[in-house]
Amino acid sequence: MKIYNTLTAKKEEFVPLEEGKVKMYVCGPTVYNLIHIGNARPMIVFDTVRRYMEYKGYEVNFVSNFTDVDDKIIKAANEEGVTSDVISTRYIAECKKDMAGMNVKPATKHPLATEEIDGMIELIKTLIDKGYAYDVNGTVYYRTRKFEGYGKLSKKNIDDLEAGHRDIKVAGGEEKEDPLDFVLWKPKKEGEPYWESPWGDGRPGWHTECSVMAKKYLGESIDIHAGGEDLIFPHHENEIAQSEAANGVQFSKYWMHNAFLKINNVKMSKSLGNFFTVRDIAAKYDLQVLRYFMLSAHYRNPLNFSEELMESAKNGLDRIMTAVDNLAHLIENGADGNMTAEETESLSRMNEFTIQFESAMDDDFNTADAITAIFEMVKFANTNTSASNTKAFLNAVYEKIVSTCDVLGLNVVKEKELLDEDIDKLIQERQQARKDKNFARADEIRNLLLEKGITLEDTREGVRWKRS
Repeated sequence: MKIYNTLTAKKEEFVPLEEGKVKMYVCGPTVYNLIHIGNARPMIVFDTVRRYMEYKGYEVNFVSNFTDVDDKIIKAANEEGVTSDVISTRYIAECKKDMAGMNVKPATKHPLATEEIDGMIELIKTLIDKGYAYDVNGTVYYRTRKFEGYGKLSKKNIDDLEAGHRDIKVAGGEEKEDPLDFVLWKPKKEGEPYWESPWGDGRPGWHTECSVMAKKYLGESIDIHAGGEDLIFPHHENEIAQSEAANGVQFSKYWMHNAFLKINNVKMSKSLGNFFTVRDIAAKYDLQVLRYFMLSAHYRNPLNFSEELMESAKNGLDRIMTAVDNLAHLIENGADGNMTAEETESLSRMNEFTIQFESAMDDDFNTADAITAIFEMVKFANTNTSASNTKAFLNAVYEKIVSTCDVLGLNVVKEKELLDEDIDKLIQERQQARKDKNFARADEIRNLLLEKGITLEDTREGVRWKRS
């Protein structure tokens, strides 16, 4: 399996630090609003990387954080007249709903920045003790030039950064020893959340957070660190500088970055009115379509989002689902008994498509070519199966397509529509749960029905329901 490593700018054979195990950290969203489709791309891409690693037999420790303290969160909280934790708690919950809709698996651990402040203070202390950081009136800065390898990820020469130092300059920059130094700890401002520290009340810099969370849950050295390409500089560059200066070992062996998402060939922007949240897309499409769309291009290639391309993705996913649905119907009437010799020979072609799929994924997770291999399976199913086949053969073809799609996180099995009597039974169970004051179960049933497109209305005459 080969991975394109941003650090070395080439594809490298993947060799884990510990045999059979993968330690992977993915930078998560800052939770001040609903996530947008730009946030969705790394979520889907690196969830698929994780799924393929697990398919190959690796035990994956997958950590992805939520940044729950940030200027944007504080601004949103002030506008609403609530505390920042009200905003972050709300949007973490909303983010998890969207992730579930996109079939993104929950991380092994979703750490919150606000729960790891003690570790951040310890990291900063270590950097000060080693001479890599200094305190000026309660602001702690990192001495960027002291770290010899600065710029190795982004391929930026530190001497050339002087002219463009605004990229990493912050308020109070005149206090710095060098314009390129970045903030590790900032003093509190009126109306902002803060924590006690040896340098005064304040909060950590953004870069500090990920270094600490990666180390705590994965260790000083990890296999893969991933995120959008916009994070290469300065965020990931600064993470390397902090972590390697403090720990004295390589921070991450492989660095993976997905390319940008454009809207109708223009950069997504609220001001241009071409800004879409995942929730906006969910109002028009099943989020499995969004996932399919994201995987239809290689993750390192820029991806253009448009109505036409989403319709094309919907049609592509429908083709796979229709083939799977047809196989399910054929299985119901298929002949019992073992596969015939002809069927066994025919099935070997499906194995060839599996090899094609794995070759694509082994080549830096080329999901576009992997989907092409799935369509070969679909074509095979459509032309080589009929009601005259054995159940064993039909099941084998069905399972091969479904399980291969599952590696990409694509659920291609159509859910059976609930029958009226099934709905009535669930409503009766809900009514009983409410009588028993088991409101959690009552809400669970309402949500289950809602997911199936069934809306309940509680009236004086009883419960009414309708299909949406």
